[in-house]
Amino acid sequence: MIARHAGTVLVGQLAVMAFGVTDTIIAGRYSEHALAALSVGAAIFVSVYVSLMGVLQALLPVWAELHGAGRGDEVGRSVRQSLYLAGIAIAVGMVALLLPGGALRWTQVPAEMRGEVEAYLAVLAFALAPSLLFRLFSTLNQSLGKPQLVTWLQLASLVVKLPLSIWFTFGGAGLPAMGLVGCAWATLCVNWAMLGCAVWLLRSSAFYRGYALWERIEPPDWQQIRQFARLGVPGGLAVLVEVTSFTLMALFIARLGTAAAAAHQIASNLLAVAYMMPLSLAIATSARVSFWLGAGDAAKARHACRLGFELAMLCALVYAGAMVALRHELANVYSDNPEVIALAALLLPVVAVYHLADALQTLCVFVLRCYRVTLAPLVIYCAMLWGLGLGGSYLLAYRGLGPWPAMQSPLAFWIMSAGALVLTGLLFSALLRWTMQKRAS
Repeated sequence: MIARHAGTVLVGQLAVMAFGVTDTIIAGRYSEHALAALSVGAAIFVSVYVSLMGVLQALLPVWAELHGAGRGDEVGRSVRQSLYLAGIAIAVGMVALLLPGGALRWTQVPAEMRGEVEAYLAVLAFALAPSLLFRLFSTLNQSLGKPQLVTWLQLASLVVKLPLSIWFTFGGAGLPAMGLVGCAWATLCVNWAMLGCAVWLLRSSAFYRGYALWERIEPPDWQQIRQFARLGVPGGLAVLVEVTSFTLMALFIARLGTAAAAAHQIASNLLAVAYMMPLSLAIATSARVSFWLGAGDAAKARHACRLGFELAMLCALVYAGAMVALRHELANVYSDNPEVIALAALLLPVVAVYHLADALQTLCVFVLRCYRVTLAPLVIYCAMLWGLGLGGSYLLAYRGLGPWPAMQSPLAFWIMSAGALVLTGLLFSALLRWTMQKRAS
């Protein structure tokens, strides 16, 4: 059950990730400058989007438990109340994307990059609302154990996104070349189309009728919204720490030059693709764990958790091995610049270690949310990823750390971040084991 659910989610997640992959390849073929600007712009957008997505994704255990307890009539009202939380998230995200100047200056992104990055983010700001609302639709389907419709929509969107990105970026048929901003316009068009299809499905599909989703929306129930926030906000902040510890690397690396930024973007993109497997398994595992907790069967919840971990670590080993063995070939797909290819190939063995630790901690944090444990992971993330990972990376890259001189290389960021994530995974594993033993007793 978990493997089938995760496989369906994975196909859809890979389709969405292909948005970033295609944009990276298209920007790299357009110009090295566009690829470097994408590295910075994508880092900011991902930090904002994934953090807010984490707030909404954290509602999955709520709806899965209602489903497991046979309280389908309560799902519709809960979903309608979640729209208020989504509205707040959209407003916060749009402000951050429309006003990125402070972050660009603080991280000393070169002035020649800033104009293109700001134009790219301004378009994506208006793609944020449909993207987050579609994520709410996706979370609902995953909690009900029916991710197939979401996957089909995501696959269809990729068929539209690829030609639009190429056309808008390079121009043709009377349209001038837009460069990197063209990729953002393609994303905006596709996101609104996906949301339109999702709304049509919610209105027309017989599957959703038993959940009374289309009743008149109630006034805000602040007690329920606060419950959502107690679960979603720490989860979203934890994702913010995790993602910014990763994406801020791109902003700090940008000062090392376009070759370093481009190589880092290649490594980041490959890691993001690999991350889709543990993410899909974490979503599927948490849906099953919450379902069985809602049904009152703790033993089956633990069994689902154990199966999810076994599958995730096996898949992570396969991905990590492929990244090491094919590092030169993979880098060559993204760029024809020998300097960029060599530097990206140097990063990928460390990226493989990062991925193994990432798979472990992702499964842990999703399952911990099923048991309503959200504050402790946030504290661990702050200490490990921001403190040891990002802070240690900056020192090793630019100041020197202990007996090691400043490396002046993106490799410093990957080494320290991978080490911090390994420790995070081990701490999360211990926390999850303690939580499950406490629940059992």
